[in-house]
Amino acid sequence: MRPPRILLAGGGTGGHVYPAIAIAQAIRALDPMSAIAFAGTRDHLEWNAVPEAGFEIHPITISGFHRRQLLRNAGLPFKLVTGLWQSYQLVQNFDADVAVGTGGYVSGPVLWAAHMRKRPTVAQEQNAYAGVTNRILGRRAAQVHIAFEEAKSWFPEGRCRVSGNPVRKELAVRTTRESARKSLKLPWNAKVLFVFGGSLGSQAINEAMGQVSDQLLSDPNLHVIWQTGNLYYERMREKEQARLRVLKYVDQMELFYAACDLVLARSGALTCSELLCTGTPAVLVPSIHVAEDHQTKNARSMERIGAAICVPEEDLLNAILIQVPALLNDPGQRQNMAEQAHKAAKPEAAMTIAKDILALIGWKE
Repeated sequence: MRPPRILLAGGGTGGHVYPAIAIAQAIRALDPMSAIAFAGTRDHLEWNAVPEAGFEIHPITISGFHRRQLLRNAGLPFKLVTGLWQSYQLVQNFDADVAVGTGGYVSGPVLWAAHMRKRPTVAQEQNAYAGVTNRILGRRAAQVHIAFEEAKSWFPEGRCRVSGNPVRKELAVRTTRESARKSLKLPWNAKVLFVFGGSLGSQAINEAMGQVSDQLLSDPNLHVIWQTGNLYYERMREKEQARLRVLKYVDQMELFYAACDLVLARSGALTCSELLCTGTPAVLVPSIHVAEDHQTKNARSMERIGAAICVPEEDLLNAILIQVPALLNDPGQRQNMAEQAHKAAKPEAAMTIAKDILALIGWKE
């Protein structure tokens, strides 16, 4: 029997790319002889992240629909046809046994081409509100893996499983508070707030922090770690002081989650899954600029299970000055939030999904 041949497609943002990489790593761990390839676009994160993780990637010409700048959609029909043809050729040439889509517009043509070639497909949806691409692909998928119960209603009953979102393997290994604070040179007895807006940063969170950071730091026992993203770093670094550390980018997220008492962040699917996995209490501020307002659905789901507090963007300043200090001064509530997060977490999500994918094509442990 030949080794499994798995084609994965997911791109545009880390929320689509890193779950795909985690699934690929889990498949490789289960069957080291498996052949794994990715489809992606040259001008997005996956083009570098996938090879860095040790997997080959093939280019697909495709782009999303621009809701605000309609003239930019003029070339979209040509790209769709080109991307579909490239995907059809890739499925044929790679001879994929199964195609797996983790979202983003590149998943569309790849899974559609696999379906036309009569290869089984698997969709993985990270958000509480399913994206358009996955809603369409999920109708024909042999399996649909979701992270939030709320997404069930979008997919065929019987083929949908709440598997959780795959997260980086480093986060599944518990990092102690002591070692994390020692590594980051933070006092053991300090209250620590970790602020970030994703790898690119959040303008709203950065501007709000810029306005009220001095007031926030009126608590002499509070230390703040603030990841701004590349675009905002030079402007915000002037706010840095003894108990306020301003960083452009954070790589070892596991250390920062372990070291902090509370997170203030956006509510992208990957962030929510990482917070659950690490049991980190959070104040979540959904972005109002994402498709179909899915971050609000994610944050409300986190709030529903008791793992986070959802704050609308218009209430952000008030949250930083009132709700954040209140939580930092309430270890009992934070402990309860951490416990609820751990209950809802699915740290084995990548392995669960990998086993289901392999079982679909006849692989046995």
